[in-house]
Amino acid sequence: MGRLQGKVALVTGAGQGVGQGIAYALAAEGAAVAVTGRTASKLDDTVAGIRERGGKGLAIACDVKDAAGISQSVETTVRELGGLNILVNNAQEVPLGALNDVTDEAFTAGWESGPLASFRLMKAAYPHLKGDGNIVNLASPAAHRWDMAGFGCYGAVKEAIRQLTRAAACEWGGEGIRTNAILPLAASPAMAWWMREYPEQGEAFVGTVPMQRVGDCEADIGRFVATLCSADCAYVNGQSIALDGGQARIA
Repeated sequence: MGRLQGKVALVTGAGQGVGQGIAYALAAEGAAVAVTGRTASKLDDTVAGIRERGGKGLAIACDVKDAAGISQSVETTVRELGGLNILVNNAQEVPLGALNDVTDEAFTAGWESGPLASFRLMKAAYPHLKGDGNIVNLASPAAHRWDMAGFGCYGAVKEAIRQLTRAAACEWGGEGIRTNAILPLAASPAMAWWMREYPEQGEAFVGTVPMQRVGDCEADIGRFVATLCSADCAYVNGQSIALDGGQARIA
């Protein structure tokens, strides 16, 4: 029996990449997993992968920038799967570029899909998580680069998520809700695009990872999240944990 048998999880941005890997790993440990994203066909693929791992999956089309959609996603998860024990805030539009090049629209989208969506989802899930709940928010080691050129806006929205994480850990910990952040370096489609578009920078970047590789979305990131949400980590709360092969130093 898996460590998360009987638990229900909601993972945003789970149509591909890190979100998909986390959904797979949670399902492999016995959780029923609702997955959200903007593209229904990608969600269907994730649900198929969940079922291949012996789990129960539910696809919910949702743009996390839509407040009504967020509320509906939580309500649908609770109604269809019987509750909610784990919330993973993964969805994020990425405002990359030099400060003079990032538009107000791109920065706003990063804010709305990242910290604001996480804030809304945490509050919507809160009543259901009391007693034995876990929130895992996704920050980024990109906010701790040796050179922040081109990553300022992205780092800003991801650091805001870390602050929300710490606040929730302090405010809700006494009610049985643990809240932590992970900062993953993973072989996601976004990472693949960046490595392809900027091969020299990408090669140099991987060279700074002590383990000399980029993490696997399911094996390295997803399985850690499953462990973090299990009873094995019952006293871990309010932490920012880098899953990046030792590259970043998180203060």
